[in-house]
Amino acid sequence: MWKALIRTPLSAFTRKTLTRSITLQLLQQSIHQSQNQPHFSTLYTFNTNQPPRVSKNPQFHSIRTSELTGNSYGICSSAPVNQTSFCWKCNAQKPFLICQSCGSVQPVDHSVDYFMIFGLERKFDIEDGSLEGMYKNWQKKLHPDLVNTKSKEEREYAADQSAKVIDAYTTLRKPLSRAIYLMRLEGVEVDEEQTVSEPELLGEIMEIREAVEEAADSQALKKIQSQMEEKLRHWSNCFANAFGSKNFDEAVKSIQRMTYYHRVNEEIVRKL
Repeated sequence: MWKALIRTPLSAFTRKTLTRSITLQLLQQSIHQSQNQPHFSTLYTFNTNQPPRVSKNPQFHSIRTSELTGNSYGICSSAPVNQTSFCWKCNAQKPFLICQSCGSVQPVDHSVDYFMIFGLERKFDIEDGSLEGMYKNWQKKLHPDLVNTKSKEEREYAADQSAKVIDAYTTLRKPLSRAIYLMRLEGVEVDEEQTVSEPELLGEIMEIREAVEEAADSQALKKIQSQMEEKLRHWSNCFANAFGSKNFDEAVKSIQRMTYYHRVNEEIVRKL
């Protein structure tokens, strides 16, 4: 499909055998920021010829493969956390970012995930409008001008909460980062720098990138961009289906492909 866009097809490239290892890593927290946080296991290396398998146990997820380095399994606990807490100022039960009883800004609660901040269900498909509206609402409440008369401690809480809200919005608003974050909440770390050892896919990406480099004008670039966005929508749907059915093997594969097409899109945006 890309030969019409480029002068030199990469047929020689696609005939090569590409074998590079993928590293799937599980994050091990050395410092427990909260006693309610899940604990992640150590780093393991996997061979891409043997796809990782993730157990369906609701209490933990075990990433396994016959190529696992060492003799242990990588396990990520995902047991439910206790959300009970109290306001540091008035002792009201279960305050959120801001206490509803006294209006005091609360210190960051690391058991609160990004979806909870915006009152969203933990799933891949979300409405952009609702996300943006809640984001603006929180930023107004945490604005420095509204807390400048409060204590130094509370101003620091507000700055920390504002930073977390910004990070949450930035993560959830884009399909790729949202997919990676959802997997992390399930105890599966996805390394964006992994290389897929599939000659056909890598050959296609190389041809697309060459087409981007040789594009004569913005119209040609926008045509390629439209095709990339279509591919991103396709693999986003594949991820949503896989994640919804707890098929984490297929979910990881979808993320890997989303990553490649997303990076091509970034190259196009830089050239436009």
